[in-house]
Amino acid sequence: MVKIGDVRQNEEIKTYIRRADESVGAMGYTEHSFAHMNKCSQLAGRLLREMGCDERTAELGEIAAYLHDIGNMVNREDLSQSGAMMAFFLLNKMGMGPEEISTIVAAIGNHDESNGFPVNAPAAALILADKSDVRRSRVRNRDAATFDIHDRVNYAVEHGALILDKEGESVALDLVIDTEICAVMDYFEIFLDRMLLCRRAAAFFSLKFGLIINGNKLL
Repeated sequence: MVKIGDVRQNEEIKTYIRRADESVGAMGYTEHSFAHMNKCSQLAGRLLREMGCDERTAELGEIAAYLHDIGNMVNREDLSQSGAMMAFFLLNKMGMGPEEISTIVAAIGNHDESNGFPVNAPAAALILADKSDVRRSRVRNRDAATFDIHDRVNYAVEHGALILDKEGESVALDLVIDTEICAVMDYFEIFLDRMLLCRRAAAFFSLKFGLIINGNKLL
């Protein structure tokens, strides 16, 4: 049985993650390397466990989240589909069975806001984990005068957390931002499509999705 530890320790996978991050870095995008992969993986697994999923389903979510951005090595365009195909070949090579591979491939192939959908529990958890990873340390550019909107949105975040409230039947992205760096409205420009996908992902677990910025509930 392929475990999340096997995936994290695989040298071939490490190489592809590094090269994928180099590619998006050359394009000026934020960090998509091991910090992002590990954070998404851990959060996806936690969400699935807290929602009562069995341990193996939670681990499949961790694996899908760890691999979800390797398609950036090919191209930023259609990265979820190319990443899904890469994951298929890598996991098949590692000896994972078709039932589990198909779950992971479907999750990775459906994580992008342009065409994704929470087709299974790992996919829903991956979407929520990926879209909630907004933080200053993801910004590579240190020249604030040249920040684009993606840089500003991430750099302005002083604290961010995805909060699951099972009793209240909700999950919310709670952000504290410096509004001198980035206006709240900029978040809607960047995040509207992402938040709509998060809403569908939350609904998969029969939850409502919310966005809270500086203590104000916006969604």
